[in-house]
Amino acid sequence: MRKTIIIAILALSFLVGMAAAAETDPDRKVTASRNITFDFEQSVQGSGYFMTYRYIQLDSPDSGGQKGPMYKDYAHGSGTIDNEITICAEDIEYYNDDGCWAEWEAYSCISAREDNSMVYSPMTMAIGNGYYARNPVRYDSLLKEKTCIKNYRPVTSMHHQVEYAKAVDKEIDVIVKDKQYYYGDPVYEGVGYTTMKINEDVTDGMVHIGVLQGEPNSMNFTGYHTPETSAWRNPMIEIDEDYVGTFHIEKNMTLEVPYKDVIEESDWLTCCIGGCEDMDPCDRKYTCEECMVGELPETDESSVFDSAYEPATNGGCCN
Repeated sequence: MRKTIIIAILALSFLVGMAAAAETDPDRKVTASRNITFDFEQSVQGSGYFMTYRYIQLDSPDSGGQKGPMYKDYAHGSGTIDNEITICAEDIEYYNDDGCWAEWEAYSCISAREDNSMVYSPMTMAIGNGYYARNPVRYDSLLKEKTCIKNYRPVTSMHHQVEYAKAVDKEIDVIVKDKQYYYGDPVYEGVGYTTMKINEDVTDGMVHIGVLQGEPNSMNFTGYHTPETSAWRNPMIEIDEDYVGTFHIEKNMTLEVPYKDVIEESDWLTCCIGGCEDMDPCDRKYTCEECMVGELPETDESSVFDSAYEPATNGGCCN
């Protein structure tokens, strides 16, 4: 038993040493990417009874399967409808390891744009050639529709709903985006971006508009590890609006929650002690000559690492 444990420890030490050597091997080059995109376009015109339901839930980047951007849309009623909708969902990731530093960028995003015009009226229809052909079905349903978006990492939620309306003429545009980036160990940054734009006319109906924003100071953990204190129960921003009657409504709501962390490193650890041959081959702050002199120039940590950031995931429907 003791011999087995010793062998296991030696094997583990060997693997750790190999991993450490690989992290500082300037000749190692690794590049990988992933691009998953879902596109949906629809155009519907007609009269009768209609019901639609659309739901998309993406994971948050580098979250171990935790929830990220979410989009939900629902509508039903009887009468006439003229609907145009475009939806795009993206899951994009880029990874580059040049042997000294690893650069990783990923985002999950949902973009939806809808132009919907509905007018309520009771409809009686004969269906098929059996019982319901001889006994037509009467549909008498006032109009209802709702659009809900959530961004779980920054704890952001926006909601729009119309109920019991005689007519609805609505344009809505939403984007839900969770983006993260790191460069080696020093730089970690990301942003949670959520927006909803509404332009609508509602006749004899009920309209509800709501916005919730949780506390962003601990957004890396908010909604995941401490849901009892940081979920939607204790919002930092809360908007709750209700309108009953006939209204023209225009809304432009945007919540952007950025975060960034730059870890400072100890400069003396990377400089040579026994000559230039002992210097860290991946040191990018100082030349060997500067280390040998012993008086190291001052450097701006943020500018050094920010300059290395060249986004590789530009393009797509969410930019």
